[in-house]
Amino acid sequence: MKKRILFVDDHPLLLRGLKRMLFDMAGEWDMHFAKNGEEALEVLATAPFDVIVSDMMMPGMDGGTLLAETKRRYPSLIRIILSGHPDGGLVLKSIDATHQFLAKPVDGEKLKDVLSRAFSLHDLLADANLKKLVADLRSLPSLPTAYRELTQALQSPDVTMQELGKIISQDVGMTAKLMQMVNSAFFGLPLHISDPIHAAKLLGAEILRGLVLSAQIFSSFDQDKPGPLSIEKFTNHSLAVGSLSQNIAVHEKQEKHTTDDALIAGMLHDIGKLVLAENLPVEYKQAVHFAATKGITFLEAEKTVIGSTHTEVGAYLLGLWGMPKNIVEAVAFHHQPQKCTDKNFRALTAVHAADAVVNQHDNENTFPPASINLEYLAGLGMTDQVSTWQRICTESKHEGD
Repeated sequence: MKKRILFVDDHPLLLRGLKRMLFDMAGEWDMHFAKNGEEALEVLATAPFDVIVSDMMMPGMDGGTLLAETKRRYPSLIRIILSGHPDGGLVLKSIDATHQFLAKPVDGEKLKDVLSRAFSLHDLLADANLKKLVADLRSLPSLPTAYRELTQALQSPDVTMQELGKIISQDVGMTAKLMQMVNSAFFGLPLHISDPIHAAKLLGAEILRGLVLSAQIFSSFDQDKPGPLSIEKFTNHSLAVGSLSQNIAVHEKQEKHTTDDALIAGMLHDIGKLVLAENLPVEYKQAVHFAATKGITFLEAEKTVIGSTHTEVGAYLLGLWGMPKNIVEAVAFHHQPQKCTDKNFRALTAVHAADAVVNQHDNENTFPPASINLEYLAGLGMTDQVSTWQRICTESKHEGD
């Protein structure tokens, strides 16, 4: 079936320009056009749509209001803002309902790429209820200590971006949400981000302060509500995998963009666990128990109990947020790297190896940890490197102690 897109803009010339720009996609996409928010809601009510792309500044109902109403009525719909007004206040107003922000004028190939990636996500996560859950997420829970430190630091007029970035870099949920914002073309920032501190510096204190204190894009993990996932252990594992992933990529003399992607992807590789444990705690706990009693991997238990895995959920979320392909790929396939068609060393390779090594080094679960896929590494000619990567992990642990 054709994918259905609704474009909304009060300028007829821009709508006609979009039609011309995307004319060659008419065989694959069913494109509809509306001149205001009210008309857009009428069109959405006629049939299911996959994506809505709306202008921000429109008379009557603006883009932020439209997408908020769209989210309420059709939570699984992918929502994109396309605007020529780089106003941080507008972003704060609409961030709760928007998955991605694109700046006008948008290049035709860029728009096609964004939409094509959005459509490919539908095949990544099969369960409709999980799609709805992930698309409806506003924020991800953070360590209470990190959340408190950040909100307190933002109250100080003298706080530096280095200090703010360092706090964020110690928390997985904060890092994921920050990366969503810096990967937004709306701010006109570079597409390649090296680490959370770099990301924070690019946004600046005022935008970050507004995002945290006004838009409330970060939320504190509720320690009074017992859950199936220890946020402290989850954080420690994620940071360890991120650090080792980067160290492996550096040791293998990869280019800087690959070592940077390895760090971010390693930090975010298990973000799907955070989503599932927070939103489906009963099912998540059942999956943990099932893995332990059956002696199978957690990935296999998730598939049986929940119907999807944390890798699929995490990749779907980061894809919705417009994260770079290499990072989404690493999250999606870090337990099954053989599914990646590219047979060169990449961020995925480093994350897959680092996750397995860290798990073998520190595994506290009652079920078997995922192991390194030696057949995949053999295809890269890298099986002899495993002992070196294990040594790097051990040495970094000793340095930390």
